Amino acid sequence: MNFDALKNAPRLLIEATLQPIAGTRFQPTGFPDLGAAQYKAADGAAMLLVESAQSMANRLEKVCWDAVADDWVSALSGLPCVVVKNKEGKAITNSVLEAHRINSPYILEGKDKSFLNTLKTELAIGELAVADLKLLSKTLVKYDINALIHGVFIAKSEVAGGRMRLPRALTAFIEASQVNTASSGGVKNDALNPSGEAAKGFGNVPFPREEFTGNITAYFVLDLALIRGFGLGAAVEHLLIAISLFKVQRFLHEGLRLRTACDLEVAGELRIKRPEGFTLPTLAEIEAALPGLIGAASGQFAAPAKTTVTFEA
Repeated sequence: MNFDALKNAPRLLIEATLQPIAGTRFQPTGFPDLGAAQYKAADGAAMLLVESAQSMANRLEKVCWDAVADDWVSALSGLPCVVVKNKEGKAITNSVLEAHRINSPYILEGKDKSFLNTLKTELAIGELAVADLKLLSKTLVKYDINALIHGVFIAKSEVAGGRMRLPRALTAFIEASQVNTASSGGVKNDALNPSGEAAKGFGNVPFPREEFTGNITAYFVLDLALIRGFGLGAAVEHLLIAISLFKVQRFLHEGLRLRTACDLEVAGELRIKRPEGFTLPTLAEIEAALPGLIGAASGQFAAPAKTTVTFEA
């Protein structure tokens, strides 16, 4: 992989045009008390948020984990993370899949305080000292490298006063423009008792359905300046960029079935909006480069790379 075109750029911006894999309608993400997030662009165009940044972070993490093997996918083998086991020794979750990553209550709030104590020691700062984000970065690459990409907020007051946080280095979201509503509906049929009590699951129950049509675009922004600001050296910088590009390419190849009624595919070539001169490597090229990049940065990982915590409430 050629990182030279990125070394002086503050951001890498990738765009992908998406389309439904069948038909023209799609179902966007919904929010409590809001439903679909519809809004107007500055020029008055009808817009729709198809997938939010927080949801996309979860999806970009999910493509890195092999659910069958319960481990990193093979291309990312050897990366550090925190694995949570129950008292019988069975793995139940990990920092890659947890919504708050290393700040997960399953990692920090159980009876096993070993990892919490490790963080208290390694992230210790003076009472009047500012939060040392380079120290946080060094600790994250050691135990939970995924949090360097997607951000973290260690909100425990006993860990540096609860002030250790990093923003996302990789932000992604999906929008649709020139949106129109496609209203439809259906009926849940009960052939045995059509007039039965619906509250108990009986009877015929009609329902409305709202889908949309429009031009769908996925956006991926990688904050290269933030990654350089971690001060972790070229080996880790290159690895973080490669992992981020792996997440983007694998999501676009395998992760676009967002919901039952939102199954998408890439239409046309990916677009690099900035910096000029950068060519996005293919998924195969990234997968081929990752083992060497992981090996080059492994001296900064915990040994062993996976840290185990036992969770008991």
